[in-house]
Amino acid sequence: MKSYDTVTEAVSDLQQRGYSHDFKVNRDCFFCDDKAIQLKPDQFTVDEVYRFEGDTDPGDENVVYAISSTNQPLKGILALAFGTYAEEVSAELLQKLRYHPKT
Repeated sequence: MKSYDTVTEAVSDLQQRGYSHDFKVNRDCFFCDDKAIQLKPDQFTVDEVYRFEGDTDPGDENVVYAISSTNQPLKGILALAFGTYAEEVSAELLQKLRYHPKT
């Protein structure tokens, strides 16, 4: 797996590798506005995860997920804050976001 110094660098490289959609969280699913698509936990896999810790600003703490749909040819990126600025997600979605590398 690659290593990145910044969130911007990670997102840029993932986009070049075909992760072209931006996902947002809606408590128990991800949604993609430009395609009007929702992905529930059983409809995606986490391909890669990159965690960034802010050295001086807690607002810089982020996790970047490379996500693939399991039922359609759709790959995208989910960038979430963690710690104080973490978004509220369901337990099922949180469990699914735990990275399990493909074997």
